[in-house]
Amino acid sequence: MEAFVNQLPIGISIGAVLLLIALGLTFTFGQMGVINMAHGEFIMAGAYTAYLLQDLTGRMAVIVALPVAFAVAGLMGLILERTAIRHFYGRPLDTLLLTWGVSLVLQQLARDLFGAPNVQVQAPAWLQGGIGTLPYNRLFIFVLALLTVAGVWAYLNRTGQGRRMQAVMQNRGLAAVSGIDTGRVDQRTFFIGSGLAGVAGVALTLIGPVGPTLGTYYIVDAFLVVVAGGLGSLLGAVVAAAGLGLLNSYAEFWSDASLAKVIVFAVIVAFLQVRPQGLFVLRSRALS
Repeated sequence: MEAFVNQLPIGISIGAVLLLIALGLTFTFGQMGVINMAHGEFIMAGAYTAYLLQDLTGRMAVIVALPVAFAVAGLMGLILERTAIRHFYGRPLDTLLLTWGVSLVLQQLARDLFGAPNVQVQAPAWLQGGIGTLPYNRLFIFVLALLTVAGVWAYLNRTGQGRRMQAVMQNRGLAAVSGIDTGRVDQRTFFIGSGLAGVAGVALTLIGPVGPTLGTYYIVDAFLVVVAGGLGSLLGAVVAAAGLGLLNSYAEFWSDASLAKVIVFAVIVAFLQVRPQGLFVLRSRALS
């Protein structure tokens, strides 16, 4: 029983990591329908941003890097959207192939710039140690995830730009004839979604090394969170991330890392057979 209880904070911390990664996909995949396989490389860009800032800001690099990584990854996403993805809206399989190719290019670019070996970002002294079985770095990621979710919710529901974003997602044609610049909304949506990937990349530097393939370890789980939670649903992403984090934690505790991945994937597949729309469904005039 004690071991069972000890796995709870570990599962929650895993869920917080998945949530940070999946939040960006909630915008680009959940709301825009773009299967962005380069999302993992935007995560990598955020992590390398923290690594580069380490020489300038020392052990406070993680804090300073959060807004910088958001801007760097966001600009990368904006460039990708403007140069390529905007020509493939409504064609999700084409966006999958396109962004998969982009992800390979970005991985090779990272190898050319930083080398193939992994690098490390030193965590601040105040993030060393922990409370019981929960390290301070995991607790920081949990708090960061909560603050990010609150910020995203406030943006979507308390700002005019957020409401325009939801209007375009619900019915693009009606939004366009109502005077909303759908192209500009697409740019802003992709910028925010990609920027959130950069923030997730900074968080990941606290729990492991940084390498060119960093994002590939998390991208599938992040898509599972978005699909299981319901496309475009912020609440669904939160619940699904927590559920997958706990499931992964306990499955790995009772078996091993490889078998745990199989168990998690099997559970998600079984769940989607029962509820293919995910936990929560956003009402959309386009589907009514």
